[in-house]
Amino acid sequence: MTTPSWVRDAVFYQIFPDRFAKSRHNPSANLPFEAWDSPPTVHGFKGGDLHGVIEKLDYLQKLGITAIYFNPVFASASNHRYHTYDYYQIDPLLGGNDALKKLIREAHKREIRIVLDGVFNHASRGFWQFHHVLENGEGSPYVNWFYFDPERLKGRRHWGAYPATGELHALHNGEASLHAIGYQAWWNLPALPKFNTDTPAVRDFLFDVAEYWIKFGIDGWRLDVPAEINDDEFWREFRRRVHAINPDAYIVGEIWHEAQRWLQGDQFDAVMNYPVTALALNFFAADSLDYQVIQHAGGLKDRIHPIKAYDAANELDRLLHLYPHDITYAQLNLLDSHDTPRFLSSAGGDRDALKLAWLLMCTIPGAPCIYYGDEIGVDGGHDPDCRKSFPWDERKWDKDLLEYARSCIALRTKYVPLRRGDYKRVHADGEVLAYSRSYGAENITVAFNTAREERTITLPSAKKPYVLFGTPSISGNQVTIPPRSGVVLK
Repeated sequence: MTTPSWVRDAVFYQIFPDRFAKSRHNPSANLPFEAWDSPPTVHGFKGGDLHGVIEKLDYLQKLGITAIYFNPVFASASNHRYHTYDYYQIDPLLGGNDALKKLIREAHKREIRIVLDGVFNHASRGFWQFHHVLENGEGSPYVNWFYFDPERLKGRRHWGAYPATGELHALHNGEASLHAIGYQAWWNLPALPKFNTDTPAVRDFLFDVAEYWIKFGIDGWRLDVPAEINDDEFWREFRRRVHAINPDAYIVGEIWHEAQRWLQGDQFDAVMNYPVTALALNFFAADSLDYQVIQHAGGLKDRIHPIKAYDAANELDRLLHLYPHDITYAQLNLLDSHDTPRFLSSAGGDRDALKLAWLLMCTIPGAPCIYYGDEIGVDGGHDPDCRKSFPWDERKWDKDLLEYARSCIALRTKYVPLRRGDYKRVHADGEVLAYSRSYGAENITVAFNTAREERTITLPSAKKPYVLFGTPSISGNQVTIPPRSGVVLK
């Protein structure tokens, strides 16, 4: 197997389109959106759009970003757009297809790649084929596109696409949506009817969508809840179709746990590496974890607990040996996302923990991904709080965090071993973790001290190291690391 070579060198930035940047050039700009700086709500729209992203590409380029992962951009009646209405149209509120075309062109000029969110497990109540069945019952030619209750199809019971109180009560008490409202919905959420991907027409439709946007010019797909399509051959065919058009397209799945099943070389290139998220919180924020925030961290909450360097090193070793080499180096390493509280909030506001976590992400195998706004200190708890609007008033920015993020990214970009080199544990004791990255004759050592006092370690080499990053004190091969900091040595 070969994964796209460019991913090893990439630095990703995740954008939630409604909340990143709003442009006056978007035809929808004058609609009555929520105030940009007001707290985010579940159903409200702020008016961010793709034209706004285009206008901020210089900002992203200066940060060092080389790839953008977008939350869904297709036409949808939700601010997060996981309720797809039309898979062939970019949401008009985001600027339509022409806006994406321009964005791809302008991003590619800056050598920034574009990865879209593919929501192929479920559609929305407004999706044409689903709506057609609600109107026509068993007479609709789309009757096999979803999972429907035969009694509703025959008109003997009313649909519950917009549930009445009794139907909602049944759903909240765990009754299957198929019986409560007449169709199978993802997680029993009425707004998300689940595709029947056993139906050949559905498979062909979804594969055509995947092919269409690759031909349009995107550089890959992030797959939403792909495990819900419990069919390896579906994903094998998906990969064949996508790679037949662009062999360098990146396919990354949203799997929160170990993912060997999908990472055998015939389905995904990588997964969103949430185990690294847990590792970073557990080690760097061990003394500051905010469990009131973490209890809402979804699939992460049961994995968060303080650890020392030895356990952190063991977990890192384990994660780096789970998958084949190419796949390990293509993992999407992240600290938070639209589905989790912000790292800064989970870490109890500990900015040092966030800095150390960035340095980890930029110096281990896999592509680092920054969730929009983390780099300037945006915080937030569970959804919708983790989806705040980006504050473009620079007076609200944490400039120290921003400069640190830029420095970590620049370090990774400059030194090949940090992107492509072999990994080896060097030291793991107490609060100090160190490892090396080697590529050819070049060897780089990265060391972290999470203690609130300085710590000294002795490096294996007798050669006095040269400082690439951080402010250590060096005497021979002894390195003293300041408290709550990381250093990079050559």
